[in-house]
Amino acid sequence: MANLNGFDANNVDPATDFEPLPAGKYIAIITDSQMKPTKSGAGHYLELTFQVIDGPFKNRLLWSRLNLDNPNRQAVQIAQGELSALCRAIGVLQPKDSIELHNLPLVITVKCKKRDDTGDVVNEIRGYARKDAAAGVPQQEATSTPPWARR
Repeated sequence: MANLNGFDANNVDPATDFEPLPAGKYIAIITDSQMKPTKSGAGHYLELTFQVIDGPFKNRLLWSRLNLDNPNRQAVQIAQGELSALCRAIGVLQPKDSIELHNLPLVITVKCKKRDDTGDVVNEIRGYARKDAAAGVPQQEATSTPPWARR
């Protein structure tokens, strides 16, 4: 048993089942990144956590995995191409650490995909673009305002 320290469900909104986001383009930032071992243990992938920062799905999270260290050369090439597109979209062309990719707004293209194992529909990030180019907004000068709060 576990002590729940007087938890009262009357004071907390219940969690809801998150349906996949509709396919489309969303303004998002990367909030977390971790290098993790592949299931087989033969390589590593970079897991990126994206947070939608605008619109009706604000604060929803999505994930992308980039197989940057894998015995399958084609998987590595695909991952490097995606990382290149991501870096270009946020303007960080030579990151030394994945934390350099955090908190910079970009437009992600989200698709819906049916999982082979369960049949569930899940989201998949299929593209990256500059926030200012997608919105037709000129690039702004550096300020002390966080990037996602700039307009």
